[in-house]
Amino acid sequence: MRMKKLIFALIAGVAAMGAAQAQSTTAGRGYVGIGVATADHSYPSIVQGATDIKGDGYKASAKIFGGYDFNQNYGVEAGYTDFRRSDVSYSQGGIAHKGSDKGYGMYVAGKAMLPINEQLSAYGKLGVAYSERELNETSGLKTSRHDTGAYAGLGLQYNLTKEVALTGEYERYGKTKSFGAKADVWTVGAKYSF
Repeated sequence: MRMKKLIFALIAGVAAMGAAQAQSTTAGRGYVGIGVATADHSYPSIVQGATDIKGDGYKASAKIFGGYDFNQNYGVEAGYTDFRRSDVSYSQGGIAHKGSDKGYGMYVAGKAMLPINEQLSAYGKLGVAYSERELNETSGLKTSRHDTGAYAGLGLQYNLTKEVALTGEYERYGKTKSFGAKADVWTVGAKYSF
């Protein structure tokens, strides 16, 4: 819970810094966005000795993000992805197990952008991510995992207007996950700059 408060405080700090910078100069711009993120919910390993493991595979999830571009080359960004509930089943010692998982990931990152032309630019992000996964079995057993690790992203942005842009990116949320949505995420989104 303390990590959630810390991440939300960092997001609020980034927003406040962007607002203050926007008042002092016209060079930078804040932005907010929404996206659809997809991560693999298959399970190469869930518990030691598990066999016949079946998960839901790739599922679409919601993402919100916001940030501040100091200029056309550098900025900061924070985001939150809510990984949807996914079903899982496996066998262990001849006993069938069923359950579901849920989770989320959030990050704060620095952003470097390379304009290709007036409408298209490439970007990379590097920062810190906090991820949490929870597995609830029908037997009542609950397993929870969380980690803080490196966050990285590579993407493209296509500007429809000065305010509206479309994005497509690959993101990595921390360490490899033993269950739930994997750390590798593909995201498409739309952002509005102000």
